[in-house]
Amino acid sequence: MPTSDLLRDHPGPWDRATRHPFLLGVRDGSLAAGAFDTWLVQDARYVADLLRFQARLLARAPRPAQAVLAGGAVALVEELAWFEELTARRGLDLDVPRLPATAAYAELLGRLDAADVPTALTALWAIERVYLDAWTAAAPGAEEYAEYVAHWTMPGFAAYVDGLAAAADALGGRHDDVVLEVLDAEVAFWDMAVGGA
Repeated sequence: MPTSDLLRDHPGPWDRATRHPFLLGVRDGSLAAGAFDTWLVQDARYVADLLRFQARLLARAPRPAQAVLAGGAVALVEELAWFEELTARRGLDLDVPRLPATAAYAELLGRLDAADVPTALTALWAIERVYLDAWTAAAPGAEEYAEYVAHWTMPGFAAYVDGLAAAADALGGRHDDVVLEVLDAEVAFWDMAVGGA
């Protein structure tokens, strides 16, 4: 099943994950700085987990999918460096425990390590596509958040998401359950940031 069908078939869950009050607050400036900082620190923890998952997926992926996965892994390494610079600038401590939503997302990635490659690759596409769509919905962002929104909506990121879609589509299969699980995890992550501020 093409990844585009997964978008078409689940508009409600996709909308909840990409039009969350956290994102609307980023767009109009009503989001409290503390909520954003909570999210930022937890997202850095999540990206480290995602890098580990993606590196393992790269190692077991078929040859045609390896280039896009390798490029994504390099981008995640760069993203972690950017998070370190950003949190230092904002005076935030990255050495904090994972909040429950972050830990639950890490558990999901752990389960995906045991999934077949088509399922894991489709899940990775969903993770990155929902992230791109979410930040695109927040664009251009209020003045205090515009730099971050621009970073997460760069054309290069959109091209990467398209590459993941092509790789997942080439492997085929129907993966609605895992996509819905990703969307639920995204909503919980936004909720965590707003509730944990």
